[in-house]
Amino acid sequence: MAFEDYKTKDSVVVVYTGDSKGKTSASLGLMTRALGNRWNVAFIQFIKYWGVGEHVFIRDIMPIYKDQLHFYKGGKGFYNAGDLSEQHVSEEQHKQAAEETFTEAYTAATSGRYELVICDEINNAVHDGLLNEAQLQSLITDRHPKTSLCLTGRNFPDNLIYLVDIASEMKKIKHHFDDKFLANKGIDF
Repeated sequence: MAFEDYKTKDSVVVVYTGDSKGKTSASLGLMTRALGNRWNVAFIQFIKYWGVGEHVFIRDIMPIYKDQLHFYKGGKGFYNAGDLSEQHVSEEQHKQAAEETFTEAYTAATSGRYELVICDEINNAVHDGLLNEAQLQSLITDRHPKTSLCLTGRNFPDNLIYLVDIASEMKKIKHHFDDKFLANKGIDF
């Protein structure tokens, strides 16, 4: 098939999933590419409320991109993750935060204002039962026709894969966490 036989799409759905690191980093790379193309981007986080490197980076570049970049930090931290869970946050508080963050993401994705909406860790929120698969499906199917979505996090539902255009799985070969080492600032967060 010749190059001229290929077509383009007005928007795509990109999924970064899997049990290894790199999902958020990949979405930040996508955000950089989109901003470099002068797109309007919404970066919505579902889990990370604590200070991480991407928050500082986004805060620092927001004055440069002004209305071109929208950032929303939702969620209440790790949910149902044993010792890593935020013990002082109830299940109801986690669910409420996920719902509020979903509303922010859905509004951004359906508004037509953004060419790219990144929903960081939304797959985790669905897998953990803080959101349901029907909500994730509606986000994908109801989005504005010219709005691309990027959905990150572990455990993207297999039965929704038919709705996406690009899916990449980050596969863990080795991770120092398995040897009882915590995440490294600047590398893992």
